[in-house]
Amino acid sequence: MPTHTITEDPLAWQETALCAQAGPEFFFPAPGSSTREAKILCGACEGRVACLEYALTHDERFGVWGGLSEKEREQLRRSGGSRR
Repeated sequence: MPTHTITEDPLAWQETALCAQAGPEFFFPAPGSSTREAKILCGACEGRVACLEYALTHDERFGVWGGLSEKEREQLRRSGGSRR
C-alpha cells in the first residue's frame, strides 16, 4: 500500500483517503453531533497522519481531520505535540 508524507504533494493523501468514500456529514457534523463514525473511519485510513499534519499546518478549525476533532487539535497545538 502506498503511503504519503507531507513532504510530497501535501494533498496526495486525499487520493487514497477513506473520507473520500464517505459523505462530508461524517467529518463536518452539526455542532454537538457525534464524531465517532469519522474517528473510526480515520483510524483505518492510511492517510491519517498526513491528514492530521495538513490540518495542523493549515490551521483547519472545523471538522474531523486525521482522527481528531477541532477541540482535540487545539489541545494538541497548545501542548506543542504531534499525535501519530
